[in-house]
Amino acid sequence: MSRLITLHEFIVTNQSHFPYATGELSRLLNDIVLASKVVSNDVRKAGLVEHILGAQGGQNIQGEEQQKLDVVADEAFIRAFANGGEVCGIASEENDDFLAFESEQARNGKYVVLFDPLDGSSNIDVNVSIGTIFSIYRRVSPVGGPATLEDMLQPGTAQVAAGYVLYGSSTILVYTTGNGVNGFTLDPSIGEFYLSHPDMKMPENGRIYAVNEGNINDFEDGLKSYVRYCQSNENQTGKPYSGRYIGSLVADFHRHMIKGGIYIYPAVPSAPEGRLRLLYECNPMAFIAEQAGGKASDGYTRIMEIQPTELHQRVPFFCGSFNMVEKAEEFMKASLL
Repeated sequence: MSRLITLHEFIVTNQSHFPYATGELSRLLNDIVLASKVVSNDVRKAGLVEHILGAQGGQNIQGEEQQKLDVVADEAFIRAFANGGEVCGIASEENDDFLAFESEQARNGKYVVLFDPLDGSSNIDVNVSIGTIFSIYRRVSPVGGPATLEDMLQPGTAQVAAGYVLYGSSTILVYTTGNGVNGFTLDPSIGEFYLSHPDMKMPENGRIYAVNEGNINDFEDGLKSYVRYCQSNENQTGKPYSGRYIGSLVADFHRHMIKGGIYIYPAVPSAPEGRLRLLYECNPMAFIAEQAGGKASDGYTRIMEIQPTELHQRVPFFCGSFNMVEKAEEFMKASLL
């Protein structure tokens, strides 16, 4: 039986593959690991502890009702980043503006982190899998000064690392630093992540499509045609694909990482720019997908090449198995002719 490799061992062993291998990124990843353990523990207690379950009573910048666990998770990650010293600033889906840390150590930090502390949080009360999504960039502002908005508004191609944590039947952390994708499962008995999914590859094809078909009447014509293709016998498998939509991006995405498939959150009249956030959700998932052999676009353009113009910018999102996203793009582009 081969020896189990801990996440900490893996990070340290592989840090030399990173072009700026001075240890800060490794320590930052360990800060994320620490915060994810805290959140995982809170998720496990969500039905037992009054201050965790249910609505907070306020709304985030997107106008979405905040769950109590949204706020708990947000605070856990911000605390880890502030105490770690490698990060000069952060931006979170839950906060109106970015946060520049003021300590001298933080001002000398070389990285910024953009994150969604608890994706799919509307599913908390019904015990459906939820997750954390994070994206790491090197700052572009001068080291020694405060983080700036310019540090946050970088295209996805500038990411140095990205990942997600899935809080499901087990807690799994999946991340990339641009050298492939690896997954680690938390052993709750000792509080340690172990390498469980080495060198993850997303299948080029799949038989699952994930989209909220309740809105199909509002879809663009190209997407309507693609959904009909998925439901027909004329697709590559010769029989209809399976429709599986959890409503939690991390959970849907992780299933497609393992089994193949496509996730779609399109533009609709009530959300003409889409609903998912470019910086906190789409860019990190696109980076992971591409590193695993998949693809991500807005139906027409590569997600990671979109230049952000604001912190909470939204985009349509097509992500998953390479050939399935390519086929969806064919339908989208054909509808414009």
